[in-house]
Amino acid sequence: MAAPGGPRHFLSLSAAGGDAIAAMLSEAIDRKTARAGWPKGAPDADAPLAGHVLGMIFEKASTRTRVSFDIAMRQLGGSALILDSGTSQLGRGESIADTARVLSRMVDCVMIRTDDHAKAEALAQHATVPVINGLTDRSHPCQIVADLLTLVQRGKALPGLELAWMGDGNNVLHSILEAAALFRFNVRVATPAGYEPDAEFVELARAAGSTVVLTQDAAAAARGADVIVTDTWVSMGQEHTHNKLAAMAPYQVNAALMDGAKPDALFLHCLPAHVGEEVTEEVFEGPRSAVFDEAENRIHAQKSVLLWCFGKL
Repeated sequence: MAAPGGPRHFLSLSAAGGDAIAAMLSEAIDRKTARAGWPKGAPDADAPLAGHVLGMIFEKASTRTRVSFDIAMRQLGGSALILDSGTSQLGRGESIADTARVLSRMVDCVMIRTDDHAKAEALAQHATVPVINGLTDRSHPCQIVADLLTLVQRGKALPGLELAWMGDGNNVLHSILEAAALFRFNVRVATPAGYEPDAEFVELARAAGSTVVLTQDAAAAARGADVIVTDTWVSMGQEHTHNKLAAMAPYQVNAALMDGAKPDALFLHCLPAHVGEEVTEEVFEGPRSAVFDEAENRIHAQKSVLLWCFGKL
């Protein structure tokens, strides 16, 4: 977040805090319920962001982030525009600082999806409007608001939840660990040696009272879990190496792994999925998979993030 009196940025779950995330989840549920059956582009009855414009900067490819923020702004009564490095001056060397100062005079909020988290921080430092982290190499907070929303709507209480993570210790897992710290749930992380999450996120969750177990045993991590979560083994921009895929193979989420979890355990994946690699088709398309509810909930999560940034929560 920004200094007192400055814009309210959403760069991480930790910076926003547990009360803010809880308010976002409540707001998302209320707004989603209120517009059930409506056309997706129809504005909410109160149109709370009427006249407001969101500028979206994409330095990484996107489907769910791009569409969900656009539709979120439409449903809130506002509008959105897209900039990418290939068609904007960012791709020709204009600084993040100058971009922040220009966009602050033209739009009411900026979302950035980029590789280096330092870019999002620099944008927030120089912007006079709210800046939202739509994904960086460090974290993916908007995704985890949608994941938490999905779990709550599926009847899972967050305090005491047992979450099992399979595969690469990446940015999505970092945000899950931040959420664990805020909502006091436990995380069992099963990764190959050398692919563990950054230690600072593990310690953050543990310091808040969450149990975080790091293991190389996928079955042990899954045993008794309320939810099993995974992500693609090779992230955007990484070289698609056979060595990494081979290391990750024992962490595939399959029927046997799901059967070790609780009978009502859910499967989550932020998408896009490489079915046949990190998850089998049987699990991905099965009754315990909530991946498409999770994807849809990106809209409702984004709406509540935006409202919080604008000081309306």
